[in-house]
Amino acid sequence: MKKRLLLPPQYPDGPERLQPYPVKLMQHQEETAQELAHKINHIVASRPATAAMLQEIAHLVGTVTNVDCCCLVTVTNEESTETTTANWCSDEFLGVPLSNEMFSTERFLMELPVLQCAVEPRNIDEISIIRNSLVVGCQHLPLPIKAVLAISTRFGGKTNGVISLIKFQSHDWDDSAKKILKTIEASCAIAFSQLTQAQLISSQQQHLQKSNQHQSLIKQLTILSRSNLELNQMLQLAIASTAECLQADRGLLILLKYTDPLFRTPIKKQIPQAKADVVGEWRKENANQTDSLPGSFSLADCGLCQRVFQDAGKPVIINDYSELQDTSTVAPLFAITELPAVLLMPLENQGKILGFLVLQQGVARNWQQSELNLVEMVCAQVSNAIIQSKTLRQVQTLVDERTAKLQSSLELQAKLHERTRQYVEQLRELNQLKDEFMSNISDRLRYPLTNMMMSIKNLRLPGIPAERQVKYLEILENECAKEINLINDLLTLQKLESEQEPPRVENINLNAKIQDLRDSLASKLAGKGLSIDLDIPDEPLKLQTELESFDRILHELLNNAYTYSERDTIVHLHASHQVDQLVDQVMIKVTNTGRGISEQEATYIFDRFRRGRGGRWTPGTGLGLALVKSLVQHLNGAIAVESNPIPGSQLSEICFTLTLPQFSDESTPYSESD
Repeated sequence: MKKRLLLPPQYPDGPERLQPYPVKLMQHQEETAQELAHKINHIVASRPATAAMLQEIAHLVGTVTNVDCCCLVTVTNEESTETTTANWCSDEFLGVPLSNEMFSTERFLMELPVLQCAVEPRNIDEISIIRNSLVVGCQHLPLPIKAVLAISTRFGGKTNGVISLIKFQSHDWDDSAKKILKTIEASCAIAFSQLTQAQLISSQQQHLQKSNQHQSLIKQLTILSRSNLELNQMLQLAIASTAECLQADRGLLILLKYTDPLFRTPIKKQIPQAKADVVGEWRKENANQTDSLPGSFSLADCGLCQRVFQDAGKPVIINDYSELQDTSTVAPLFAITELPAVLLMPLENQGKILGFLVLQQGVARNWQQSELNLVEMVCAQVSNAIIQSKTLRQVQTLVDERTAKLQSSLELQAKLHERTRQYVEQLRELNQLKDEFMSNISDRLRYPLTNMMMSIKNLRLPGIPAERQVKYLEILENECAKEINLINDLLTLQKLESEQEPPRVENINLNAKIQDLRDSLASKLAGKGLSIDLDIPDEPLKLQTELESFDRILHELLNNAYTYSERDTIVHLHASHQVDQLVDQVMIKVTNTGRGISEQEATYIFDRFRRGRGGRWTPGTGLGLALVKSLVQHLNGAIAVESNPIPGSQLSEICFTLTLPQFSDESTPYSESD
């Protein structure tokens, strides 16, 4: 598909609309290529992406470059097959009649030297694109082409258009024209891209609209198959077949909707309140065409239909209704003046009138009994079909309601089952944790007591040397301390979890505290060949927090590093002050080298009495990191662990990162500690 625009002599959006732009380069010496590109960008930004925008750019480029014609052609790609062309010709050529020497493809291909490219060199494909664009865009120029200066534009790595400057006389292009084309290439590429995208979006919208129509049709057919709406089709076929067989001029099928659903057999001459809907129509002149249904009317407004109730459900036969006095009470859709002969047969089931079958003629007709019998049989079949359809619809509705309730019940049962399963799984996990807790706490309590009993028994032996007595007393003292520490740790954890007592804030000199703690652990670490490398600022770090909790946290982290570090390695302790998103905090990292921690172990390493695989055979209570986590939460901080394998080694670097916030200045410390 091709679009082509050629600016006419009275182009309404021509020079008047382009008053802000220069009309001739010679009249505006200050116009530069950059200014031209800027004006093209303005057009692209302010105009709708249509062929008119491309025409306006062609007008602007042609007038600025002072050429005979400017041609802009979009290059199609795999996503679009629509080519848009915009031609602008100088005013002196607009009135020239079409020449016998019109531009021809064969002649132009033979005269290839007239083509020059603004950017050299161009490959064969790009030259071919330019030539093809000229063939497409210049077929209706008033004069044969003598000289062309062209450039292809690229957007997103693909050629999307061609800009061609055309002369109808021989012409040598200077560098200024080439510079202009090079400068406006990017701007025109954007214009081509926007136009192509707009065309693509329009095409996709049309395609989407058609798809929606198709989907809507499919949906309607699906609803039709599920809701028994094929009854209307059957009724239409029934009235068409009956009217055509009996050679009537027109046939109608009308169904009644009663205001009172319980209305059955009325008292004689009583007219019920009901609405009459035309559900089928056939006309002789367009027997093969199904028109839109005429609509509906009130039974009280139609004397013709009321006769069925007045005559106790018998058929109504009128040869010329226009001669009767009550023609004014007939519904207009019957067109009684054109079709005055009427046969109206009731659709009846068990004494209830469901509607009417109407046959009309333009002239009077003497209905045979056999014809009346046929109409009566058709009415009986139609009535049965209507009742069956309504019954099936009611049954289907009931089945759907019961099915929906059953489905809802099944879904509820499934949810209850899933909740029960989750609850049982949680109970199983809690029971397992309880067993592990009892086993661990029993071991931690029994082992010191066993050592104490052995020491007491040995002290009771006669003749024990004094140095042996001292050793056993030290064992008793150490094991008692272990028991007391374990009980104290349990009580501390219980207190932290059950009580929300605010921290007692103090001003702490972190540099001094860290160095004191390193000195106190130096001899213990040296026994395992370990040392602590401190990375702290030269200026003392100040922290407002609870001193006792902070000391215990740092002591447990360093003790954990000592316990699980490989021999003859270095424990790194880094401390720094951070202000992140107006949050003033201190970060402390304790890094040691040892057996790695898996992702699964990292999920429970801070739980009480839960230890990683590397700590199963290492003495300890399993409460240290749990106590650290509780104390950190008590101080509104955060604690995390990260394990990074060391390349070429079975060991890893384990880093515990502690983050503690500075408490507000409104918190009044009860003392200071340096």
